[in-house]
Amino acid sequence: MFPFPLPRSSISPPPLLTGGAPADPGRHEPKRDRSLSPPLSAVGPRQNQDYHRFSSLSQNRPWIDPGLKRIRFTPLKPHRHWIDAENGPSLLSSKGDAIVMMSYNILGDNNCMWHTELYQNIPRNLMNWESRRRLIFLEISERNPDLVCLQEVDQVQDILAYMKRRGYDGIHKGRSGDAKDGCAMFWKKARFRLLEEDSIDFSSFNLRNNVAQLLVLEEVQEGRQLVIGNIHVLFSPGRGDVKLGQIRLLLERANYLSRTWGDIPIILAGDFNSTPDSAIYEFLSSREIDVSLHNRLKMSGLDPMDSIPWRREYNWTEEELLNAVGDLEGTKVRSPLKLRSSYASVKDNYSCQGPSLTRGPKNEPLATTCHSKFVGTVDYLWYSSELVCLRVLDTLPIHLLREGGGLPSQEIGSDHLALVAEFAFVDYGSRESDNEDTKSNDSYEAITELASLSES
Repeated sequence: MFPFPLPRSSISPPPLLTGGAPADPGRHEPKRDRSLSPPLSAVGPRQNQDYHRFSSLSQNRPWIDPGLKRIRFTPLKPHRHWIDAENGPSLLSSKGDAIVMMSYNILGDNNCMWHTELYQNIPRNLMNWESRRRLIFLEISERNPDLVCLQEVDQVQDILAYMKRRGYDGIHKGRSGDAKDGCAMFWKKARFRLLEEDSIDFSSFNLRNNVAQLLVLEEVQEGRQLVIGNIHVLFSPGRGDVKLGQIRLLLERANYLSRTWGDIPIILAGDFNSTPDSAIYEFLSSREIDVSLHNRLKMSGLDPMDSIPWRREYNWTEEELLNAVGDLEGTKVRSPLKLRSSYASVKDNYSCQGPSLTRGPKNEPLATTCHSKFVGTVDYLWYSSELVCLRVLDTLPIHLLREGGGLPSQEIGSDHLALVAEFAFVDYGSRESDNEDTKSNDSYEAITELASLSES
């Protein structure tokens, strides 16, 4: 593609005219009426773009006048390949098929209008919902997941109608207060039936107005059950106490539902707004954290834009401890669930001949979101030990995400990439349990009771 128009001589008719004799060298051809070919500055940006595209393809055919024909070029969508787990097939249950699950922060229409500073380099026509929804729906249709967890959902009726046409049932949970968006979960009616639904409005626990959803689903054919969770954790980079508190409540509630239905498997999806090198990620993967060893401003790995200078020692207030730990009896939080990250559990076999273009040191994606202020990984699919992750849909290299100034783009309808993983039930193993797990269940029930009393 040329950054400037081709010289006039390169698009003039050749000396030999079709259907006639060679031109007389001594005869001067009349000058072309320049009014028929306006300068590039006189045409709109779309025409200008078409001109350059046409010129770049026809540079070896100078007799073609780009003004005679308009060709519409559709940009190629970046290819994302599947990465298979090494031992996945050997752990498959003999019953039924694998489960394909998607987690996707689709960028709320209201959010992208209110936070234009995050999309300074994105053309406005790519930001409107009509343009983005086509790409989002195409992504869902192309991946054809059995289970879908969406975050930042504000065009609720539009999405519910589309998913219903695709054969899904679904539930939406909106945020409280002035927020317009929320979370939504969908399942294929032909594959699953709903047994129980639950949700958490974190404002009931003084943990901001984010929400989480939980479902207990049963396979229509095989009758196997599982718990599915969906969360959009608070963004505020410096509020590690609130982030940890939200995740803690989600884990406790998911564990409670799992045990209620007979220790069934769990998958937790969502935008956790924490990076793989953060203390919150370590908590999810290692099951324990002592908050006294961490500065809450740095717990999520997202540096606050207006942060207080980092201090090695940080004195937690009682309010912050209550947010993070749930009580004032100590500074440690223990997860009742032993979880694995789907992407971290599946190695990138394509990078065996060199450094991976899509994976970081912990085998997590290098980036699941990209905008003007941040490029990195905050989205995850966590699963319990009764399941095995068979494969994951790889993400894209950072240089491709940055090419057009970030996301959304002409090919991707959100500022996040959709995470897609394939799971299967295994025939052996169960989650580890101990007295602290039971304590976590009791703790959640006690907190829920206190919240209901305070509301009344």
